[in-house]
Amino acid sequence: HDGKTFKNFGTAQDHKRVLEGDRGKNTGGMGAYSPSRLINKQLENKIIKKIIHPTLIGLAELGCKYRGFLYAGLMIVKNEPYLIEYNVRMGDPESEVVLPRIKSDFLELLLSVGKGELSNHQVEIDSQQAATVFLVSGGYPEKYEKGKEIFGLDIKSDSILFHAGAKSENGKIKTNGGRVIAITSMADSVKDALEKSYETIKSIKFEKMNYRKDIGFDL
Repeated sequence: HDGKTFKNFGTAQDHKRVLEGDRGKNTGGMGAYSPSRLINKQLENKIIKKIIHPTLIGLAELGCKYRGFLYAGLMIVKNEPYLIEYNVRMGDPESEVVLPRIKSDFLELLLSVGKGELSNHQVEIDSQQAATVFLVSGGYPEKYEKGKEIFGLDIKSDSILFHAGAKSENGKIKTNGGRVIAITSMADSVKDALEKSYETIKSIKFEKMNYRKDIGFDL
């Protein structure tokens, strides 16, 4: 949103629970895929009409010249959208599946937001779908250890490895957080993208590494 115009960057569905089948404790997100399986043109129009437009009108009425991301966390019930929260940043791990699908020059889009010229640009979204799986430290989201060396990062793969809770130390990459690396892949379907990510994961190892083996189970 540049204060006058907004553009849609797409949708994503994440998996918050640490255990398969969406069980266990909540996390920052164990994986995600884009686009959301729930999205359709009718629902997209409802989201814009019932949630996005009223928000932008409200901002204008308050005299708030906001420019940046409006990340809407939604719950969909019987094809009706309900707003749970707004963030003024991209979500994680949603970013790891939304951003790789943007074919437009991302920096140019950000600069146009700052200049109030977003209406002059188109956001082109790749028709390919994306899926990401987070590799996490054993014990996460509760107590976990850091400093475990990560092996297999030199794998030749189509997947993108987003380093999160990782650090470089004496020429080695080690774990440094709960959610360590997000493995993102793209394909003609979320199912195929997930297969790519899980194949890449087979080559990556660190002590007590954990991940959900059922991302996309709800498709």
